[in-house]
Amino acid sequence: MGLLRFLIIAIAVIYILRILARIFLPFLFKKAVSKMQDKMNEQQQAYQNGHTATEKPQGTISVDFVPPPPKKKPKLDQAGDFVDYEDVK
Repeated sequence: MGLLRFLIIAIAVIYILRILARIFLPFLFKKAVSKMQDKMNEQQQAYQNGHTATEKPQGTISVDFVPPPPKKKPKLDQAGDFVDYEDVK
């Protein structure tokens, strides 16, 4: 008797959840999509506002990155005495 009662209640709960999901999930998805669209529109506006303020007149040149000077390599003539390597067997 307990198993039958459990199965009936479980099936009823599953059907009720399915019906509620069909009613409420479309509203939740629409709300989530509209939030994402609003966020993307805000980001687009911020990007456009930031870019228009920093644009330079046409024909000007600016360098944003200057590479560091190359490191000097030590001269081998002044490094000292070198001994040839031999394999000892």
